[in-house]
Amino acid sequence: MLLDASQCQLVLVDYQMRLMPAIHDHQRLLHKAALVAGVATCLDIPVWATTQSRDKLGDFVPELSAFSANTLDKWSFDACQDGLLDRLMPAAPSHDEPKGGNARSMPKHLLKNKSQEAPPALRQTIVLAGVEAHVCLLQTALGLMEQDLDVWVVSDASGSRRERDCDVAFDRLAGNGVELVSAEMVVFEWLGAADHPHFEQVLELVKRHTV
Repeated sequence: MLLDASQCQLVLVDYQMRLMPAIHDHQRLLHKAALVAGVATCLDIPVWATTQSRDKLGDFVPELSAFSANTLDKWSFDACQDGLLDRLMPAAPSHDEPKGGNARSMPKHLLKNKSQEAPPALRQTIVLAGVEAHVCLLQTALGLMEQDLDVWVVSDASGSRRERDCDVAFDRLAGNGVELVSAEMVVFEWLGAADHPHFEQVLELVKRHTV
């Protein structure tokens, strides 16, 4: 199974200024996260971000601040507990009848518009990258899995303070059905072919963030 760009959303988890210096090999992680986020933006894939205890761990790092406009500030380690699902899964339009009237009393053109109103499209595949892999990334990924969403974790853009914690997190994620991928796997699957209209632009991003 390959990633389909039209079905994806990207979530960047807790790349924060006071946390990242403590993360193992954090500069490589930031390069890979910037690659995936840059390509997502290029391909009109929704990008979301989370921050954990922002007053203590700081704002998003400058390298990724351009992609953190839609940021969820949270206290729970599982971002689903603090509203992430509301952002990823848009509510269907309300068909409640207006006060003081009913369907029979409404003008026909309004009835027609309501009946033709389509629910927002749900992008079922959530691509996650972030820190720490064994805490907020893992708990958020498992929380999304509980909602029957397809979850993919960008392994070379995700990490922990200690390598061993990261390795255990990836083992547990894979055991629970999360797909582990690399940044370049993600971006080239999103493209699909070398004749994609954004291929050259994406290729430049790949070269820029090769480490």
